Amino acid sequence: MAHRTALILVVGLTERVLGAHTPNLSGFARAGAVTRLEPCLPAVTCSVQSSMLTGLSPAQHGVVGNGWFDRDSAEIRFWKQSNRLVHAEKVWETAQERDPSVTCATMFWWFNMYSSAHWSVTPRPQYRADGRKVPDCYSSPAGLRDDLQADLGRFPLFRFWGPASGIASSEWIARASAIVDDRHEPTLSLVYLPHLDYAHQKYGPDAPESVEAAREIDGVVGPLIDGYRARGARVMVLSEYAIEPVNSPVHINRALREAGLLEVRVEDGREHLDAGASAAFAVADHQVAHVYVRAPEDVSRVRSMCESLEGVGSVLDGAGQREAGISHERAGEIVLVAAPGSWFTYYYWLDDSRAPDFARTVDIHRKPGYDPCELFIDPEIAAPKLALARKLIRKKLGFRTLMDLIPLDASLVRGSHGRVSASADRAPVLISDAAFSPGSELPCAGVRDVILDHLFSAGG
Repeated sequence: MAHRTALILVVGLTERVLGAHTPNLSGFARAGAVTRLEPCLPAVTCSVQSSMLTGLSPAQHGVVGNGWFDRDSAEIRFWKQSNRLVHAEKVWETAQERDPSVTCATMFWWFNMYSSAHWSVTPRPQYRADGRKVPDCYSSPAGLRDDLQADLGRFPLFRFWGPASGIASSEWIARASAIVDDRHEPTLSLVYLPHLDYAHQKYGPDAPESVEAAREIDGVVGPLIDGYRARGARVMVLSEYAIEPVNSPVHINRALREAGLLEVRVEDGREHLDAGASAAFAVADHQVAHVYVRAPEDVSRVRSMCESLEGVGSVLDGAGQREAGISHERAGEIVLVAAPGSWFTYYYWLDDSRAPDFARTVDIHRKPGYDPCELFIDPEIAAPKLALARKLIRKKLGFRTLMDLIPLDASLVRGSHGRVSASADRAPVLISDAAFSPGSELPCAGVRDVILDHLFSAGG
């Protein structure tokens, strides 16, 4: 019979974070064991979570980043949610082979739609025909969404991501997880709490604002740990990756464009990346970028150009990708890893007045790369609160309104991740009961076996 287990993912948690301002997490760590985790490459949400839940590398499960270029449709796809994109058996499925009675709840872990988990909840806004984006979430079974929002109010989507992101979304997820655990008693619960991650990216991991964010998330995690334990569950707390300070954005697509390799199409004076027509372009994802090169004879030239760019730490061709465990048909012909202190933007325009209209909005699916500037309101906007209020009023009155408040100044970003090398105190961690400690260090793919040990070991 499997033992009830809860896995709480506190994004950005490291030994450096633990201290006087995190009494709950620090106490949990002192009473148990802390293991340093080594992320896979790229050390980003979708790839690391997939490796943790399958025990495999990105080369094996196919999740080479938070997004990639679909060569068949000639489209860049970011933040897709179908669990079928992860081409491997998940840990709860493995557990069910040992004990068919095992059930699983996945609360806001990624690739959370259409999975075999018994209960799942994930962000999913409503996109109305009048242009509005209405906060909401998706669940399976479908009625779970209605039950949770009846108890907790509408999921605070705009506090989950964007300039207003804050502790409210993590509080909602924690409360929803507790409700699901109390009402359904899943054998395995997977809970994702993002708050610390966004503060680290916006302000830097060592900023006073990030210290305050650590205090806030500690206040959310403490009662959640106590609740799971009170209901007889074994608890683990872990993080996916560490966020390091950055100050140097690298505009890889602008370099490719200036070299005559990247194509744009112009619509009403605005430039849009034309990936299908480009000889080479990059899908930028924090500190890793997949460079897709259409013609094999151009790969060597593109590689040499990328190697010469300041802020590029390493350039992985086919052999390098195989060694790094990221070689897959979804990967670019070349994979770039940023140098310490640097990260990759998706920007491809050479004049901000020619940027597409969505560049100044929160639009995670339309942008051909990750954009941490979505955490900011443009400091050049006079009276930003008044500007936001006017736009919101127009939306509520039913007018189509462009929420163009996001800056195009990548130098504002102070934290990033994706590289796997980090100092010990900045590495992601796994905190567990000492009886289940896997040792002092563990590859992130090893988390799968630690979960199974918690579920089926008699110890503890």
